[in-house]
Amino acid sequence: MPKKVWSNLTIKKDQWVKIQLTKQSFNKYKIAPQSIETCVKGLTLHHSLTQIDMLEFGIRPLQRGATDLGIPEGKAYWNLPPEQLAMIALDHGQARMTRSGAITIDTGEFTGRSPKDKFTVKDEVTENAVWWNNFNIPFDSTKFNHLHKKMLAYLNGKNIFVRDVYACADPRYRMNVRVINEYAWSNLFVYNMFLRPTEDELKTFIPEWTIVNAPGFKADPKVDGTRQHNFSIIDFKRKIILVGGSGYTGEIKKGVFSALNFILPHQKNVLAMHCSANIGESGDTAIFFGLSGTGKTTLSADPNRKLIGDDEHGWTPDNTIFNFEGGCYAKTIDLSEEKEPDIFHAIKAGALLENVCFKKDSNDVDFSDCSRTENTRVSYPIDHIHNIAKPSLGKNPKNIFFLTCDAYGVLPPIAKLTPGQAAFHFISGYTAKVAGTEEGVSEPTMTFSTCFGAPFMPLHPTKYAEMLSKKMQEASVNVWMVNTGWSGGAYGVGKRMNLKHTRAMITAALNGELNSVAFEKHELFGVAMPKECPGVPSEILNPRNTWSDKDAYDQKANFLAEAFVKNFEKFAECANEEILAGAPHTKVHA
Repeated sequence: MPKKVWSNLTIKKDQWVKIQLTKQSFNKYKIAPQSIETCVKGLTLHHSLTQIDMLEFGIRPLQRGATDLGIPEGKAYWNLPPEQLAMIALDHGQARMTRSGAITIDTGEFTGRSPKDKFTVKDEVTENAVWWNNFNIPFDSTKFNHLHKKMLAYLNGKNIFVRDVYACADPRYRMNVRVINEYAWSNLFVYNMFLRPTEDELKTFIPEWTIVNAPGFKADPKVDGTRQHNFSIIDFKRKIILVGGSGYTGEIKKGVFSALNFILPHQKNVLAMHCSANIGESGDTAIFFGLSGTGKTTLSADPNRKLIGDDEHGWTPDNTIFNFEGGCYAKTIDLSEEKEPDIFHAIKAGALLENVCFKKDSNDVDFSDCSRTENTRVSYPIDHIHNIAKPSLGKNPKNIFFLTCDAYGVLPPIAKLTPGQAAFHFISGYTAKVAGTEEGVSEPTMTFSTCFGAPFMPLHPTKYAEMLSKKMQEASVNVWMVNTGWSGGAYGVGKRMNLKHTRAMITAALNGELNSVAFEKHELFGVAMPKECPGVPSEILNPRNTWSDKDAYDQKANFLAEAFVKNFEKFAECANEEILAGAPHTKVHA
């Protein structure tokens, strides 16, 4: 092995790069100060070479390098700052600068998740624990190992971007994750979305999990065992996640979320939740369950409450709510400063926009343009929102909101649930698949997504429902169902619920202003609908009043109630009497 030597090269005044090189490497790469300056753009970075064929830049653990990842050749950029990653993406023509200072990228073929291409390795860890279904699709362990090696071989010799991050804001449950990205902008997404270690922590970082992300790598289904060329596969035994063939960054974050939805409830007695959360001045925590597009991110960004997180949380045995992430991933379709000021102003330098379009002959984003996709997105660190909880923890949960986007205009805009109804609706997880969040969905359609996150829940739904029911009773929380979907008719006839009214209803519930009002029961669903609410027209509180054709409403309501009952048949055997009593009633057709 050639003897290693050290060389200090001055890039700019008060900025330097420290390089560990072999003599052969100097000759092989013809490294000169000016080339290093071009590479690092004058930023203070540390670069080490642990093997002749691998150049490594950035801040990396002192004892580990890219060769330990199974990638012996190329250039590895470790934990680069966001401005550097943005610059690299721009220099390579992979991004475009917007007027706000954020960059925007195009994720390519996929602009949403591909749930049919999400797999879990079936082995002794998962065989009897995972609820195998259309979302938890088994994958062969040997084929996973082969595919992993193929991905590493694909990345070998390329520029790769490595980031060390944490998941889980509660230090007691923190998970160390190392992410290897093919593209700089994917690495920027990881920086934005996860918890960021300090520089000192990076130097001693030891990963528990590893993610390999290569959008340019395409699997061969006949050889690799995938459905098609794109895939997202979790191996709980090896603690590796593979994401290939898709540039959609949401696959990375949902891979980690799926892993935590297995690890925390199954191994650590912590309920994992697909929800947003915020905390009031009095210390009361509110939890918002819902699938993408139902308003979790929007409604949890409340100027009068501190944001804990917008999408993924855990609920501990000692009643602590903690964020899994360190950032937000918000939909931007029809975004405006007036409707969602916090998200609008979070789109600045460091933020990463996806698949947005521009106003003609400008670098101004046209958030109303959905010609590329309905699922336009932005990721940004949570501290781009000013009103946040530090750290991302809360206690004393007092209100839980089940957000549903009812495409049929049947469900009330807000209703209070009994414990039995809460458990029934949590297991049911009714909403509409909002256009764009998954491939092939162009308009809202009915779906039942267990626990408001079936694609990310590896365990049987009753496991999560039992944990939630127990915690709701122990904490004496109020549970509300909120319809952020349609009013006055179904999709295509009625109108989307007014966001201002939805906010007013949630605020009234949080402030206890609905405790003293009169309620009426929905004829079929049995939920308690308030007859009045501050800031909201009383006539919209009962959805039947908003339909011009009352008979048409009754028919549609019965249709939806029947769909609920039919969907719940597969869970009824495991449900107790209280949960079964929470189901809607149906009218027998004459």
